[in-house]
Amino acid sequence: MRSETIAIHGGYDVDPTTKAVAVPIYQTVAYAFDNADHGAALFNLEVEGFRYSRISNPTTAVLERRVAALEGGLEALCVSSGQAAVHYAVLNLTEMGSNIVSVPMLYGTTHTLFAYVLPNQGVSVRLAESYRPEYIEKLIDEKTRGVFCESIGNPAGNICDVEALARVAHKHGIPLIVDNTVATPILLRPIEYGADIVVHSLTKFMGGHGSTLGGAIVDSGKFPWKEHAQRFPMFSRPDPSYHGLVYTDHFKDAAYIGRCRSVYLRATGSVLSPLSAFLLLQGIETIALRVERHVENGRAVAEFLRKDRRIEWVNYAGFLQSPYYELAQKYLGGRGCPLMTFGVKGGFQAGTRFYDALKLIKRLVNIGDAKSLACHPASTTHRQMSAEEKRQAGVTPEMIRLSVGIEHVADIIGDLDQALDAAVTRSEKQPSTNRADQECCVGLS
Repeated sequence: MRSETIAIHGGYDVDPTTKAVAVPIYQTVAYAFDNADHGAALFNLEVEGFRYSRISNPTTAVLERRVAALEGGLEALCVSSGQAAVHYAVLNLTEMGSNIVSVPMLYGTTHTLFAYVLPNQGVSVRLAESYRPEYIEKLIDEKTRGVFCESIGNPAGNICDVEALARVAHKHGIPLIVDNTVATPILLRPIEYGADIVVHSLTKFMGGHGSTLGGAIVDSGKFPWKEHAQRFPMFSRPDPSYHGLVYTDHFKDAAYIGRCRSVYLRATGSVLSPLSAFLLLQGIETIALRVERHVENGRAVAEFLRKDRRIEWVNYAGFLQSPYYELAQKYLGGRGCPLMTFGVKGGFQAGTRFYDALKLIKRLVNIGDAKSLACHPASTTHRQMSAEEKRQAGVTPEMIRLSVGIEHVADIIGDLDQALDAAVTRSEKQPSTNRADQECCVGLS
């Protein structure tokens, strides 16, 4: 099935008991055993079934199958948030004294996890100077257990060369983990370019309505854990915490996601509720249509901003002048991303005036909503970072991050226009071609 069809039908046909066409919400904590032997078989993973909703739930299982199918993966695990997904994805590969190597352009909270939280748990994260593969490779050593990147950086808008990063990781016998939240599997499927593990904040474009938190980890099923047992013994040795289970023997190609569920979700409980799984499924049904409109509107807005004399700069990968243009051609089919950044002329103060003057576009820290959203990363999502850390992450003091929604593009541009008028003082104003630009951009939609 194509992605548009998978988003609606993937992982579910009809409910076997009631024949319900919509995915039922199984709002239950536990599931009855037929007898003592049945309960033992379930806990021994000898038979399929559900035991306790901290481990798995029928509604969430449909979401997991659907996300895995959209990404072209073998299996998925859904958890309570995107940050939980990133945390589990890394913990499942590492032990005390090991490290992972990451690109520097990261979502602010992921940077906090990598720079401060994981090191306190005995796992160091080496942030490269650049997202380029040669800078990543320089930091890999015998204790490295994975390479991490965001396919499209948030908020920097950089595009990583997934295929090249996968080659570097596999050359050293380690997996590539890709956060594909911004691109979504509609624009990019990293597994097709060699990624081994894909993570998502389902809260963003996948859910798409700003109503529900959720995260996902997708296992490609392609990384040869047994071949690299010396580096990753946790998958091939008996696990004393789970009555001696050997994950590569029991789960075969799905050893990674099997261990993630059996160890981390089961023991630390970052559980996605059945109602949240249901709501995320509703959002995913329309993701292909929404992304198409997001991208179309994003292009029109980027063109408007580029032509406006009140704007200092625009970072949009769809422009020929962008350093990410060629990567956008390769990985996004030439499409730009609806997440972009720009700077208003007049620096920080002008940017603040612009931000405060927005009316239609909401001021908040989410992205990927049907609504257009704006954020000032330096004072919010990346506030805790030092000036140098912000610079490496691609965050400048005047930067505005814009997540372009699916409203009529003329209304989005109209709000940007009036906010720019409020941002630029009379002495700073120059003749502008806003009306012509609006007409041109509306034509693009």
